[in-house]
Amino acid sequence: MSRICFSTAIAMATALAVAIPAAAQTAAPASAQPAPSTMVNPAVPAGSTPVSTAAQPASAPTAQPPGTAAPGAVPAAPVTPAIKPPADYVIGVDDALEIGYWQDKEMSAAVTVRPDGYISLPLLNDVKAAGLTPEELRAAVAKAATNFVEDPTVSVVVKAINSRKVYITGQVAKPGPYLLTDTTSVLQMIAIAGGVAEYAKKDKITIVRREDGKEVVHTFNYKDVSKGKAMAQNITLKPGDTIVVP
Repeated sequence: MSRICFSTAIAMATALAVAIPAAAQTAAPASAQPAPSTMVNPAVPAGSTPVSTAAQPASAPTAQPPGTAAPGAVPAAPVTPAIKPPADYVIGVDDALEIGYWQDKEMSAAVTVRPDGYISLPLLNDVKAAGLTPEELRAAVAKAATNFVEDPTVSVVVKAINSRKVYITGQVAKPGPYLLTDTTSVLQMIAIAGGVAEYAKKDKITIVRREDGKEVVHTFNYKDVSKGKAMAQNITLKPGDTIVVP
């Protein structure tokens, strides 16, 4: 009986010896992981501060001040503003126009009136412009465009007036051609040209104008007009007029 008990005790002790280490391994925390090894860069001398190779967050783009183009950006071409023509304006040679079609940019064009008085437009080719008002040219272009566009909506914008020139020659400070950008009288044009010279024949100034294919001469007495007399002589200039100050 004592031998059986002794054998049983030995068996139980052996079982406990095997079970205790297994239980200890099972009870170990699952999150316990071996510490990561530190990679040493052989190119870094001992004692130097290691440089982290971890990814750095991307820096935000530098904000540009309002109205400033970004580096490398191509600046937009300047846009020429439209001008308001005088009430008696008719299109002439060298005038810059913009012919626009609503919702049809391919037929729109910026043009300059040629010396022969015509402009060149897509599909329409040559269209006479000189001698017409902007409204008359708009109607002519719209009529010609009906062969290519159904119910075209056309606009004519004057960008620059280079045809309305008058000429002043003789005894003035700055003789030469001048653009008529607004209603201008003879006295005003003389002032724009710097005034008459000291020895000019101020009572014998003439304005040469072409009317109905003929040259007509108008007289102008600077002495009288400057004193407020004979103001009918101070006529409004027209494109092509020439003021002669002897």
